[in-house]
Amino acid sequence: MKRNTYLYLGQNVVVPKKSVIAVFDLDNSSTSRITREFLAAAEKAGEVSDVSGELPKSFVLTEEGGRRTCYLSQLNSSTLLKRWDSPLLE
Repeated sequence: MKRNTYLYLGQNVVVPKKSVIAVFDLDNSSTSRITREFLAAAEKAGEVSDVSGELPKSFVLTEEGGRRTCYLSQLNSSTLLKRWDSPLLE
């Protein structure tokens, strides 16, 4: 069975799986000073895309064509992981 080649982040936004570097739980990772500094620097560089539509629960770091993007998603990191592993429905 074929696997999805894209990851749905919510709000009709999908990213190619091959561009995903990491998926982070925002509640757990934002307690770290390093993560907060990383997100602040990404925001300042224009690399943050808020696709949550509400309070974000996770962020997905991608890189494609040398361009890094940090997507804020309303979906839990565990939900994104389940979507990562789900088969393509045909």
